[in-house]
Amino acid sequence: MTPIATLTFSPSLDSATVTDKIYPEGKLRCEQPVFEPGGGGINVARAIRLLGGKAMAIFPAGGPTGEHLVNLLTAEGLTVSVEHTRDWTRQNLHVLARTSGEQYRFVMPGASLQAEEIHGLRQKIAALPAQSLLVISGSLPPGMDVADLVDMLVFAKQNRLRCVVDSSGPALAAAVTEGGLALIKPNLAELGELTGLSLDSPTAIVAAARSLITRRACRLVVVSLGPQGALAVSAEQSLQVVPPPVKHLSTVGAGDSMVGAMCLKLAEGADLVEMVRYGVAAGTAATLRHGTQLCDPQATAALYQQLCISR
Repeated sequence: MTPIATLTFSPSLDSATVTDKIYPEGKLRCEQPVFEPGGGGINVARAIRLLGGKAMAIFPAGGPTGEHLVNLLTAEGLTVSVEHTRDWTRQNLHVLARTSGEQYRFVMPGASLQAEEIHGLRQKIAALPAQSLLVISGSLPPGMDVADLVDMLVFAKQNRLRCVVDSSGPALAAAVTEGGLALIKPNLAELGELTGLSLDSPTAIVAAARSLITRRACRLVVVSLGPQGALAVSAEQSLQVVPPPVKHLSTVGAGDSMVGAMCLKLAEGADLVEMVRYGVAAGTAATLRHGTQLCDPQATAALYQQLCISR
């Protein structure tokens, strides 16, 4: 199987707790917090491991929060490659209000990256075997702009790595403009922004996605459609995969689970149909779990058999 590595520029230590209800000014008595690793690429690597694959997580980490993050990942059995930073890794907070069932997510700014720390991440990429799959996922932290991301992509392609980018806004736009990507996973709004085309029908969505492939921005486009699954497009074919109706408990880990599952199949050399089926199954499985939990492999396998495919 093709080796897989993930790159997270803005990881986090996520703490989750429960309180009866949330109201202003008063003290909110909470349960003992549960700590989990956070950050797009890190969670993609974790999802791949949960599904029986292997991936190395490359990320910066600093301070006691960064040390806690690394310890959590190594305890899970994940292979990590860490660039130690001056700034402490951020800590996010997720609170569930028991009486209403509402979730509150408090997301802090990422730790700033210095030029030498970005260079350190480049060197870790340089050590990856040629033809490895490099999954760049998540937001950019302070001290890093889209030019740094493009430089990283150029460097990765020069080292003959196959790049997957799961980001948003200017970062995704810059990656698509640079081009040569193996896979991107925009939602409908992001696809419209990337192409400037109308998306008023399934045919128009396929045409917009294929325009990115035609201009060599990427080889595969998987358009996330939320509860309606995903629309996958290559140069030769297109298909929509729709999951069965389920009761969603949380959508927090769905996107990373979907990307992890698709990248695992991509690394195994699976075709487009199997890749997107497995991705939608894993993403849907993650919605059946509370909080920030990722896909359950048994639920993923069961949902894989229940998907509807239309071409």
